[in-house]
Amino acid sequence: MPLVQLGDLPDSARTWVFGANKTLDDPASEVLLVEVDRFLSQWKAHGSPLTVGRDWTYGRFLTVAVDQSTAGASGCSIDGLFRSLKALEPKMGASLVTSGLVFYRDENGTIQSVDRERFSALGTEGKIRSGTSVFDPTVATLGEWRARFELEASLSWHAGLLPDKQPV
Repeated sequence: MPLVQLGDLPDSARTWVFGANKTLDDPASEVLLVEVDRFLSQWKAHGSPLTVGRDWTYGRFLTVAVDQSTAGASGCSIDGLFRSLKALEPKMGASLVTSGLVFYRDENGTIQSVDRERFSALGTEGKIRSGTSVFDPTVATLGEWRARFELEASLSWHAGLLPDKQPV
């Protein structure tokens, strides 16, 4: 099945967000997108083609969404997506299939990624505040991605990693 535009998928589309541990330059982004598009255009679950869209945002975030109303991604097909992305990491010089990274915009608007402990420490130091823009790669549907992928820390689960009564 050919890829569709992410905007054409319903809010109910199952969604995965993969955050790169560093910003990819244009050549690395091109490698990623060519290979991802090749995989997604042939992606099937139990022999049925999947209606799928993807988005590449800020040189850091790959979002993949599947319209479950036509055919749903199975465990094996999802594993295939993760394996495909993992295999691309050496070509890109970055990790996409990571866990535990927290993504935020620093005071200059640059997207940074740190582990939870460091994020909390930066909050204690006042370098991250409740008004800091954060990214939530845990969204599970396209509707959630549209509504809350990037928002202020105070409006996200990230608030639990920051000190109480912190100024905006």
